[in-house]
Amino acid sequence: MIELPLGPLMFVAVFTIIFSGYPVAFALAGTSLIFAFIGVEMGYFEWTLMAALPERTFGIMSNYILLAVPFFILMGTMLERSRLAEDLLKTIGALFGPLRGGLALAVVLVGAMLAAATGVVGASVVAMGLISLPVMLRNGYSQELATGIITASGTLGQIIPPSVVLIVLADQMGISVGDLFVGALVPGLMLAGMYALYVIGVAFLHPEAAPALPIEERPKDRRALLKQVVLVLIPPLALIMLVLGSIFAGLATPTEAGALGALGAILLAAINKRLTLKAMEETLRYTTRLTAMVIFLLIGSTAFALVFRGLGGDLWIEGILTDLPGGKIGLLVVANLMIFVLGFFIDFFEIAFIILPLIVPAARLLGVDLVWFGVMIGMNLQTSFLTPPFGFALFYLRGVAPQKVATSTIYRGALPFIVIQLIGLALICIFPELVTWMLD
Repeated sequence: MIELPLGPLMFVAVFTIIFSGYPVAFALAGTSLIFAFIGVEMGYFEWTLMAALPERTFGIMSNYILLAVPFFILMGTMLERSRLAEDLLKTIGALFGPLRGGLALAVVLVGAMLAAATGVVGASVVAMGLISLPVMLRNGYSQELATGIITASGTLGQIIPPSVVLIVLADQMGISVGDLFVGALVPGLMLAGMYALYVIGVAFLHPEAAPALPIEERPKDRRALLKQVVLVLIPPLALIMLVLGSIFAGLATPTEAGALGALGAILLAAINKRLTLKAMEETLRYTTRLTAMVIFLLIGSTAFALVFRGLGGDLWIEGILTDLPGGKIGLLVVANLMIFVLGFFIDFFEIAFIILPLIVPAARLLGVDLVWFGVMIGMNLQTSFLTPPFGFALFYLRGVAPQKVATSTIYRGALPFIVIQLIGLALICIFPELVTWMLD
């Protein structure tokens, strides 16, 4: 009797169900139960193996690190719902508007600030799409440049700390969240700088694609504008420095800093008289929904990993990845290609929960620096928000963009920034010091 390779079959089955449109958490859990029954019947393991699932599930629910996720989501969502992010966009846009390409540069700056203040991509893209896109289009900006810079800047929340994605990556890889935050800071800011350089290049080579604001639309009172910039800019900057500074200095864990950030965002909303019952209700609802999604995905992926290991799938994957030509380099190439391709079709959370447990053991065996590896994966996962046809940032912007902006235009606008992200990814691979120098 030929022994069926149930580990690989389980892997194929779960992706077939996911690509059919079934919810990922339930696809993972359902596939696990089906293959657990098959594995027991074929003598791969006993039902006693599944007794470990409740213990692992309770381990997820009591994971102190994951408690940072709802705190940072609440912090970012409160800044967005209380319209403090809107104030930031309008003020910085008015400051940079007189420069050629200034509105696009303002989007990059605010995108980086919102990334550091929120760590939530959807809130950043929607806010900038609602506020900046109409102004840019009204003043003659190229639709491709306007949509591309908004979607790309909105995804900076993936890589610039405090990022929800980095928290999940650190938990799945078994490394320090603080170390991953420190390692990701320079690459994240470097990526924002590369976006800004691209905008400057477009404005220089194609002035008609990124014109300056007309004189009649520029602020008349420059002194009042500078005062407004200080009043709007200082509070969120202080909150960002407080949250990240406390983590980097070792004064607080990411979970404690997240709680401080959430409280700070609520206080900022209250000081600006924006802390309404509606804003609080919407913030709590969104935070609860996204956190519940993450937890269900974690439980489903835990069940999948347990059964997959019971079927010997982990040894199969480990053997393939450690025996690749080129050793460590071969692993890095295959891992990056796998994550990049999967990013076309499924969400970054799903990639993190399904793929990471398979490739991290091989990376550890080959002596790969896991913090550097985590930042590299985070940068790669960021492309999953921009790559057509299922990039989430593209969908977020499509939902708020004017009808005259075609979906194909949004897709074309994202392409140069995907190339920029791949260049950033290559730089991290070639120069690991970009990640590790602050950790030495």
